[in-house]
Amino acid sequence: MKLAVVTDSSAYLPEPIRNHKDLYTIPIPVIVDGTIYNEGTDIEADEFYALLKNSKEFPTTSQPALGEVLGLYGSLKDKGYDTILSIHLSGGISGFISTLYGIKDEIEGVEIIPYDSEITSMPMGHMVEAALQMNDEQKSLSEILAHLDVIRDNTYAYMIVDDLNNLVRGGRLTNGAALIGGLLKIKPILTFQKGKIILFEKIRSSKKAFARAEEIIGQRDEEIQHPTKFYVIHANNLAVAEEEKAKLQEKYPDATIEIGHFGPVIGTHLGEKAIGIAISAQ
Repeated sequence: MKLAVVTDSSAYLPEPIRNHKDLYTIPIPVIVDGTIYNEGTDIEADEFYALLKNSKEFPTTSQPALGEVLGLYGSLKDKGYDTILSIHLSGGISGFISTLYGIKDEIEGVEIIPYDSEITSMPMGHMVEAALQMNDEQKSLSEILAHLDVIRDNTYAYMIVDDLNNLVRGGRLTNGAALIGGLLKIKPILTFQKGKIILFEKIRSSKKAFARAEEIIGQRDEEIQHPTKFYVIHANNLAVAEEEKAKLQEKYPDATIEIGHFGPVIGTHLGEKAIGIAISAQ
């Protein structure tokens, strides 16, 4: 088996694998004031948040062009790959993974396996890293997929956002419109459930919301029957992310904790200053 691992630009990829010879990334378009930017190619996080502050219209995202995706898969076949594992952001917030299932048999001579991470950002990047490492170790495809399932089934994320309007207007928060009116003095904690973003709890202040999220992550750590890794992810809010990491490290001194950022695609939906706290099986 010659395996290529494909992902999309919403994944936050660990430094050691960013230039891996078998890794390929599909950029997701972000539209700001009518201009299309391909995440990770035309625009990075810092530039995006600067644009966001001065944008006249609510930014949006779209799926990658189908022709470009098929072109990439075809080029991988030409490079000698016979198997493509395509790991992407949750089908609960994007229709892209469903699109891939519809085209996976269109290129003869290569097996295309769409994989719904049911998450995004750092936990998804961890799945990509695990797949590449196991392939380097010459593990079988079934072993790789089984391990990805273990990671996916043992990944939890909790997000604290400044403003729910981005998620509601973008249609990414389940039952979001019904929540807005009652949240004027509430700091919501959001989570992923079956790949969809939902309200987890309503808390009275940011301080209490962060403390509650830290508590929940600790509970998840006890539940997961595997070694784990913690993530603190921010939308142009590094100082708060560093504070969160320090608090988590003090509470859980043996934990491995990494900081990363939400790129333009996820930042479009969560809004600037959002913080995510996540945990995954390693």
